[in-house]
Parts: sequence; structure tokens; C-alpha cells
Amino acid sequence: MRLLVVEDDKKLASFLKRGLEEEHYAVDVAHDGEEGWYLSQVNDYDLLVLDIMLPKLDGLALCRKLRQQRQDTPILLLTARDAVADRVTGLDLGADDYLVKPFAFAELLARIRALLRRRRGPLAMPLQVADLVLDPVAHRVTRGGQPIELTAKEYALLEFLMRHAGEVVTRTQIAEHVWDQHFDSDSNVIDVYISYLRQKIDRPFATRLLHTVRGVGYVLREEA
Repeated sequence: MRLLVVEDDKKLASFLKRGLEEEHYAVDVAHDGEEGWYLSQVNDYDLLVLDIMLPKLDGLALCRKLRQQRQDTPILLLTARDAVADRVTGLDLGADDYLVKPFAFAELLARIRALLRRRRGPLAMPLQVADLVLDPVAHRVTRGGQPIELTAKEYALLEFLMRHAGEVVTRTQIAEHVWDQHFDSDSNVIDVYISYLRQKIDRPFATRLLHTVRGVGYVLREEA
């Protein structure tokens, strides 16, 4: 899942980016509303986290512009304003949820998961391809009952592949959903991480699940 955080407090933005990446999200950050608007137009996000008090273009105006464009990406507003009228205004403009600062990071994560569930369905259900199982709640991966230890980026890549099991996914699709805006499309990073995954989920086992489709991308599937 790829998220956009628009927050002008650079310390808070850095904290949110680090914490969300530890939860295996790919995260882009903008520090003003105009930058947030630009990124929302050039990238495909699964969820937006917007501060209301933003320079250049405030969060409410940004939310309004996105909804006028008929974008249905979930929007979570962050703000120090706790008046009922402010919450009502944000929700009426098209926001899906509202969190008042200061907030517990655990609550932010729970609200993000809830919004993603509403849009994408049962994201919390375990994913399985053959005897490979990924539990997105416990962040646990096993194959044939044996636990497999993955780094945060390896886990995010595997989750993306398992959510698209049986589909050939391109390097561009992987980059857009697993890495952030600073990803160097000319690098071989994706191939390197595919190799890391193969070493952990395939090579110790009799049956290969992760396959290369030459000239196109990769697919995770059990072959007959």
C-alpha cells in the first residue's frame, strides 16, 4: 500500500513516514498543499493523510479539489482543531475520517487500516499461495509451517505479489506500490529484492512459486 502524508511540521512528517514504513507501507511526504496536490496527480495512492493547517493550499481546500475531481481515494484529516464544526466541515468536504492532534500512533494505524478495509475489502485476511501463508495482522510469513524472516521491504514486496497472486505484475507496478517517489527507476533494486525473496521463500523448498516473465515482470503462482 502506498500512502501520501501532507504535513508541514517536518519533525512530525518524518516521524509518520518512519512509523508507517515500519508497518510496511510505502510513504511519500509533502510539506505544503500545493506539493500534495501535485503528488496526488502524478502518483496512484491508496490513502491520503492531510494536515488541515498547511501553507500555500490548506488541507480542506486540497480535500475539496480532490473530491471535485471525483477521486475516491480515502482521506484522513489530521488537525489541532477539535471543535465539532471543524470536524463537520472536513467530513462534508469529502474526508473519510478525522484525527485530532496530539494522537496516539496506534490509533492512527487503526484508522488507516479501517479506511483501507472499506476500500479494498478484507485486508486483514491471511493470504495464501500453495503452502506460503502471509498473515497481515501479525506480519508473519510461513511456508510449509516454517517461519520465514523478512525485512520490511521484502515483506511489503511479498504482500504486493500475494495480493496479485496469479497476475503478472510489472516493475513499474511494483515500484509504484512498494517504493516511494525517490525510487530510481533505472536501478536494479527490484531485481535485487526479488532475488532476496527467492532465497527465502523458494530455494529452501521443492516447488518454486516466484516466477519471472521475461520482458514483462513477475508472477507469484503455483504451477501445475
